[in-house]
Amino acid sequence: TDQNAPFNATYSVPNFSVSRFPLSPTAPVPATARLLPGGVQPDLETPTLVSWSVRIQQEITRNTAFTVGYVGSHGYHELIGIDANEPFPVVCPTSPCPANYPSNFPLTLANTPIPAGTYYVPTAAKANPELANTWTYFSEGDSSYNALQVDLNRRFESGLSFRGAYTWSKTIDDGDSLNSTASGGEPALASNPFNLSADRGLANFDVRNVGVISAVYALPFGEGKQFLGHAGRFTNALASGWTIDSIVTVQSGFPFTPQLSYNPSNNGDTRNPVRPFVNPAFSGPVVLGNVNEWFNPAAFVAPPNGSGFYGNLGRDTLIGPGLATWDFSLLKDTHIRETMNLQFRAEFFNLLNRTNFNTPNAVVFTPTGISPTAGVITSTSTTSRQIQFALKLLW
Repeated sequence: TDQNAPFNATYSVPNFSVSRFPLSPTAPVPATARLLPGGVQPDLETPTLVSWSVRIQQEITRNTAFTVGYVGSHGYHELIGIDANEPFPVVCPTSPCPANYPSNFPLTLANTPIPAGTYYVPTAAKANPELANTWTYFSEGDSSYNALQVDLNRRFESGLSFRGAYTWSKTIDDGDSLNSTASGGEPALASNPFNLSADRGLANFDVRNVGVISAVYALPFGEGKQFLGHAGRFTNALASGWTIDSIVTVQSGFPFTPQLSYNPSNNGDTRNPVRPFVNPAFSGPVVLGNVNEWFNPAAFVAPPNGSGFYGNLGRDTLIGPGLATWDFSLLKDTHIRETMNLQFRAEFFNLLNRTNFNTPNAVVFTPTGISPTAGVITSTSTTSRQIQFALKLLW
């Protein structure tokens, strides 16, 4: 509601000449301006999640435990962002659908019959012509999560403990981003509010495989330990209290949605990119795995601007780069008196200085053709190697 008058109203003015800038804050709103309102579904439902799980834990040896489990959930009435003021489309082949795709489509689609069930927007006239596009929360979202979880825990008598955990999971929904800043590599609004099933796909945060191996080792030096147990007071103070921690994390990448930098569907919503068509003439790998071209733009076809069509590519169909990192720390606890300890910490994040790449630029096409930055990766998902030292007083 922050977007609504009289608070922080935002207006859209079509065909506004650049020469008319800057606008005077005291000037009246131009007659052709239309408010971009925010709101919620009038009969909003309460978002609901039903979850279930089963786990079996087995003691393999006296110090070793193995756990395997299944975790699942189903969410419904979840909030998704929808433009509630879009023009009404028709579902082909009814009138006024064209019989074939326009001749100005790429050759792979031009003059070919339009498949039944294709959504076509014949006019840009909005449901309420006095308003521009809206950003409205609807409780129409649906999700499912299923995961296999495996956990192995082993404790050695020498002060070493080891744990390995692995999760294979899959999350499917039809929208999971309430605003554009949280949308990651996908459009934040529903692509076509009249066909939410077209947005059903992998969740933006789906990670198929996650493996973590962690270890803690209390070094056997100092009083009461295997080595230097009878050393002098000064030697014991230096040698005792040391602990090594290690965490290795490996996981697969996040999904993302190839999209256009423009909206050809005639719905007038420039905030919400539309997905392209799948190129029926393409063969070969779509994901190339190169930081300069993570995916092949030739696998997709761009609808011409203003053609009135939504693309048929699914949401979150491609997977970005995975991640692997090793964090390591060395700790020393020094007993000062009965209720006070001093802890020295040396911590190494991304110890091997591995480059973990972020998801690529998802924009495949601009109105003039293939984007020169399609599939280009320009950032990392983790920092380079970071080392920090600290003293911690505990009492």
